[in-house]
Amino acid sequence: MSEPSPAQAKRADARRNEKSLLEAAAAVFVTDGVDAPVRRIAAQAGVGMGTIYRHFPTRADLVAAVYRHQIDACAEAGPALLATTPSPFTALRRWVDLFTDFLTTKHGLAAALRTDPDGITALHALFLDRLVPVFDDLLTATRGAGEVTTDFTAYQLMRAIGDICAGAEMNDPNYDPQLTIRLLLDGCQK
Repeated sequence: MSEPSPAQAKRADARRNEKSLLEAAAAVFVTDGVDAPVRRIAAQAGVGMGTIYRHFPTRADLVAAVYRHQIDACAEAGPALLATTPSPFTALRRWVDLFTDFLTTKHGLAAALRTDPDGITALHALFLDRLVPVFDDLLTATRGAGEVTTDFTAYQLMRAIGDICAGAEMNDPNYDPQLTIRLLLDGCQK
């Protein structure tokens, strides 16, 4: 096997750097929102602010890239969880945990992309195109194993989870979206 060329190695390094930036930005968005200072994201990623601006010239570019990165991660996790988890329902629960974490970083997306309505429409379409089929595969597997009821669609359940997560924006200390989602999933079980 031949060694990668310097250009290929650099591209792989750049991809790793970009992934690291996106993961750091997602973590900061969870704690501080999408309006968090870029310097905080740079510190979390262990890079200079110039590196972030080189990859993402505007905040909207960064927010959209984080969103796409998380959609891809959720989409890839579904089949992996089904292949490695003892039961389809356990895989479904773990995927819903990832999906819920993803939704918590989504809050504020519309405001961050207010200057790009076509961009937010494209991201929503990507969200549906990538995640509904993955969730449907998880539900099909759980139904095939006799672990859930059959009277709802993947889209309906995803919307319910999204609505539960949206309630967390109210900052009500008595509201626990994770508990509410657990109750919802328990209600789906046979």
